[in-house]
Amino acid sequence: MRATEIASAVTARQTTAMEIAEQALARIAASDLNAVVTIDPERTRADAKAVDRRVASGETLPLAGVPIVVKDNIWVEGWRITQGSRLFADFVAPEDAIAITRLRRAGAVIVGIGATSEFACKGVTTSPLYGPTRHPLDPRLTPGGSSGGPAVAVAAGQVPLAIGTDAGGSSRRPPAHVGVVGFKPSYGAIPYGPGFAEPFWRISAIAPITTDVADASLAFDVMAGADARDPDSFDLPSAAAGAPLRLAFSPRLGLDVSVDDAVSAGLQQAVDRVRASGLAILDKDPVWPADLAEDAVMPLQHAGLAALYGDALRSDPTQFDPDIARQIERGLGLSGAEVGRALEASTQIARAFAAFFTEVDVLLAPTVPCVAWPFTQLGPSEIGGKAASPRAHAVFTPFANHAGVPAISIPCGVNSRDLPFGLQLIAARGHDRVLLEVAAQAERVFRG
Repeated sequence: MRATEIASAVTARQTTAMEIAEQALARIAASDLNAVVTIDPERTRADAKAVDRRVASGETLPLAGVPIVVKDNIWVEGWRITQGSRLFADFVAPEDAIAITRLRRAGAVIVGIGATSEFACKGVTTSPLYGPTRHPLDPRLTPGGSSGGPAVAVAAGQVPLAIGTDAGGSSRRPPAHVGVVGFKPSYGAIPYGPGFAEPFWRISAIAPITTDVADASLAFDVMAGADARDPDSFDLPSAAAGAPLRLAFSPRLGLDVSVDDAVSAGLQQAVDRVRASGLAILDKDPVWPADLAEDAVMPLQHAGLAALYGDALRSDPTQFDPDIARQIERGLGLSGAEVGRALEASTQIARAFAAFFTEVDVLLAPTVPCVAWPFTQLGPSEIGGKAASPRAHAVFTPFANHAGVPAISIPCGVNSRDLPFGLQLIAARGHDRVLLEVAAQAERVFRG
């Protein structure tokens, strides 16, 4: 069942949070996809019993009994949270992140911790502690990263709702690859932390992953809103009725990059279907700085990793995923000027999107340029018939993080092997609920 259906059934006493939790635990135990890396059945059962007592006492809980999986880099009090790293193999979170507290208050029941790549810094979900997470449609493939565990847990029917993080597309690309919904809110719309120090500066967001937009909206409403502990958090403005929304479609997000033919054709067909439903959509690209390189902002991640873990790498390189070690080494070799240029590129991206959203309300674009690839590779060797760099699969998602704007991926098609890809919708910062409403309209079109 969807999260909304479970909450309604538990509230109506048609089932119990305990029954729902036991079913979720059984589905997780029966899976060999390595999506959920930590379970604590007794803690889960105690939390489910507490929800049932609250429902029996007359409380109205918007997520009553909904089982959730939380990504392995978000603090959940009393649970082992490792960031997929040997450095944190025995770490137990001392408190909940604010978003987790709000989910618990709403009646959600945590049934497991979802796999992530080490420090959420890799486009494939594999880690030194837990190994690879497998694609639910083909175990030879990756769901992408870094929120692959949460995305697969939803796509495989283990839970209807998972919570990821997104600092460059980590909770949009894996959902696109496995055929579910991933929503990255505006930066600050959901308070961040308490939690680990991260190698990302002011771009990461807590992100619900669900089977449909309605469940993503419900989870977002529960988690959103300012909290004094996060100075970047804010309350969203009330949605105001006004002129018809201005929608635009950009088949390559204004970038000179390759896209697989099946993805390109499928996206065009999806947008044409939305147009045929009555929504007017212009063809319009964002305009980026002429000298913006494909990897212009990656030094920020490398520098952040080096600042946090450079000393540990020097002490014992064997503790790290070799791919993450290489990122740290790159960060250690960066000059201040190189980091400064990456910060300026981030600023220019934000300004370009801000200018674009003075003329457009919602932008439709690809989430990914390709479908899933073998989990043994950092990325596909080719995209659109051309040789691809290891990060070429991630080109369409990071800009929304650097601009702080909301973005959502919804399933919109499959290739000839029935592997999914997604349509990404993006709006101006703070316009999250407008974005969710347009995404829901498009979803209704795709589902017929």
